Amino acid sequence: MARPILMHAPSFHQSAGPGRGQAPWLWLIAGTGEGPRLAAALLQAGWLVRVSVVSSAAARAYAPHPGLQLAAGAIGSLSPQDTPLAGVRQELERARSRHQPYRWVIDASHPFASRITAALARGCGEAGVPLLRLQRPELPGAAVEILGDLADLQGRVCGGERCLLAIGARRLTEAVGRTPGALHHARILPRPLALQQAMAAGLAAERVACLQPLTSGSERAAVEEALCRRWRIQTVLCRRSGGPGEAHWRAIAHDLGLRLLLLERPEEPGGLLSLSLERLLEQVGTATSGPGDASNRLPALRP
Repeated sequence: MARPILMHAPSFHQSAGPGRGQAPWLWLIAGTGEGPRLAAALLQAGWLVRVSVVSSAAARAYAPHPGLQLAAGAIGSLSPQDTPLAGVRQELERARSRHQPYRWVIDASHPFASRITAALARGCGEAGVPLLRLQRPELPGAAVEILGDLADLQGRVCGGERCLLAIGARRLTEAVGRTPGALHHARILPRPLALQQAMAAGLAAERVACLQPLTSGSERAAVEEALCRRWRIQTVLCRRSGGPGEAHWRAIAHDLGLRLLLLERPEEPGGLLSLSLERLLEQVGTATSGPGDASNRLPALRP
């Protein structure tokens, strides 16, 4: 596996961008869900956009554009001493020193990426840079069981029940510990640390699937549905993200008649301006408009 490129040394740096006195900049922190479409709409409206993603694989979901910069790697990961807050502060300062300060910062990170959301809220507040948070919707669908936290998992899964854990690798040990006797399976990202965490949780190698999220929702759903069939899964535990991942699991659970447990999103910092995708675009406006100028709204997003 190639070593990931750290933040501020992007491997997919597609343009140095116009210089001083030209179009204004936005900093977008996103993934492969809404991020590519959001970036495309912002670029179409005349903004210069720097996108931070967690990996070089995620960066490949973004179409090349002369006004786009991509930085791959965790924010604040340049050294073991760095933190997300330090990374946010450094990036905002670098933008000012380049005479390219950010007009907006848009946090479209995963709802469970609570550390980066907290760091953005504090760092942007200190610097006086406007921050918008993308609010993912609450998805409708068949009945599910909502868990406030993993502690609520205790007693919800019976001994011998074939359970698929799709909550990421970091909390696998806790999830396994709260469901003693279950036949655990896991879907994780293909990263060495994730695999180490799965093995440390006591999962058998043949019950672990290392899969890279795909940009095509239908392909991803087909792979994960095949996993459930192969492993004869009865219960799925995933996160209530409000994004494509949750939508896929809801569809799979419905089609296969599986029980679906959803882990509730963590609370976000107070004072954040959280907006739906369309409302967020209206608030940002075009590169030549003022904030919220309805006469210069961004073009509608394509599905």
